[in-house]
Amino acid sequence: MNPLTSLSALSAVLLFIVVSLHLSPSWAASDSVYDTFLQCLTHRTQPSDHISDIVYSRANSSFANVLVSYVRNRRFNSSSTPKPLVIVTPKQESHVQAAVLCSKDLGIHLKIRSGGHDYEGISYVSDDAFFILDMFNLRSINVNIQKETAWVQAGATLGELYYRIWEKSKLHGFPAGVCPTVGVGGHFSGAGYGNMLRKYGLSVDNVLDARMVDVRGRILDRKAMGEDLFWAIIGGGGASFGVILGYQIKLVPVPEKVTVFRVEKTLDQNATDLVYKWQFVAPRTDHGLFMRLLLQPVTSQTQKGQKTLRATVVTLFLGNSDQLLAITDKELPEMGLKKENCTELSWIESVLWWDGFDEGTIPALETLLSRDDSTNFLKRKSDYVQTPISKANLDWLWKKMIELGKVGLVFNPYGGRMSEIPSSATPFPHRAGNLFKIQYSVNWSEDDPELEKNYLAQIRSLYNYTTPFVSKNPRSTYLNYRDLDIGTSTDGKNSYEEGQVYGVKYFNDNFERLVKVKTAVDPNNFFRNEQSIPPLPK
Repeated sequence: MNPLTSLSALSAVLLFIVVSLHLSPSWAASDSVYDTFLQCLTHRTQPSDHISDIVYSRANSSFANVLVSYVRNRRFNSSSTPKPLVIVTPKQESHVQAAVLCSKDLGIHLKIRSGGHDYEGISYVSDDAFFILDMFNLRSINVNIQKETAWVQAGATLGELYYRIWEKSKLHGFPAGVCPTVGVGGHFSGAGYGNMLRKYGLSVDNVLDARMVDVRGRILDRKAMGEDLFWAIIGGGGASFGVILGYQIKLVPVPEKVTVFRVEKTLDQNATDLVYKWQFVAPRTDHGLFMRLLLQPVTSQTQKGQKTLRATVVTLFLGNSDQLLAITDKELPEMGLKKENCTELSWIESVLWWDGFDEGTIPALETLLSRDDSTNFLKRKSDYVQTPISKANLDWLWKKMIELGKVGLVFNPYGGRMSEIPSSATPFPHRAGNLFKIQYSVNWSEDDPELEKNYLAQIRSLYNYTTPFVSKNPRSTYLNYRDLDIGTSTDGKNSYEEGQVYGVKYFNDNFERLVKVKTAVDPNNFFRNEQSIPPLPK
């Protein structure tokens, strides 16, 4: 054995013993951890890799910038937020392998971040000593139009993926999220959905293969990992099982022109009638029609000083405006949609329209390659509705929202192709039987602890208020809308029981299968976070 390799292994063992003894945080943050970790990485990679260029200690002048670059919730960017000892930004797959093995050697918790749209910060915050494995450099996208497939690495963004598809074909797209700066790795591994879900299903319903690094440092594709593990990482949260390197996806056809529109109604414009009818139409209409409903308390334009409720229907239709109007005139006349409300554009332009750019202000398509994203303080929660909410109950809901004053709701219709797929086909179980998903949303820009306390109380109050209207036993929620309110787990003797509390809400009957996969591939729970899949107790 190489003497240097022996020395590195000995150093790692000694450091593991020291860290296990829980010495002071100041020692843990010292350069000793960085030096030992860097030494281990150097021995596990090629000399030409210049490994020190991708590893940032707290003493590095770029550390803070790298850490903050993919923080999208300012609640987890304060001076009191726990910081990692080291950030690793791999540029090739072998760097990921080395980071996993060296973190394991040192006994340091490894957190995996692939995009930063992490509502609860669990990919970059921890109460114990931890490293961040930040995947943003692994962002290659290879599109094969002849086969109608693409390989996309975990650190790419949805905007980059959409742009690279458009470069090769104006008649192909992919069913994923409407926010271009979301990272592919977390989005896909948590199931991923967007405004084509009723036509083509979830993102994971269109995943063909994957590459990942497991706890032993091996690179596995679908064949090598087996169908159970592949099933788990397409909707069960990849970070519970390993480090996702990339996915092979199946592209879907899109028409040359699609139609979008935005229609607003307030309570004095019969918003309640619209919302009530929407519940029956949106989940059952033409599969190419996705009508998102935004609900927000606002200041009345007709009654000075009064608050009202505004309902906004935001739509993508995979067809032209005449086809769309033939549907809406018949099925949802309460919307009052006119041809002048509709805009026909290319699918790639519709991505930018959905990102907030109106017709006439849509920028160059290269905007999709930008990773800049405004950052607010925020909190999200989610629910599923299985029975339409009555008009009387909607009125009560509006009164509560207006009373609270800040929290908005987003209704996302299900049905179509997504609901035709069995709930056990992927870990994502919320398919047939659900009319729509609710996202609870509150944002604020002021760094004020009392304000934060107030807004968090508001969103939790509204969540409690809607209990009679949503799914029960369990009260289901969506993994990618992380919500630590519903439970957390530690890496202790009760981790299975703790994980079961939130696990059945995210995964329903699929939770136990995920636990079996976890126990088989990572029995010592190396890959973990505050809401990861726990292994069975030993």
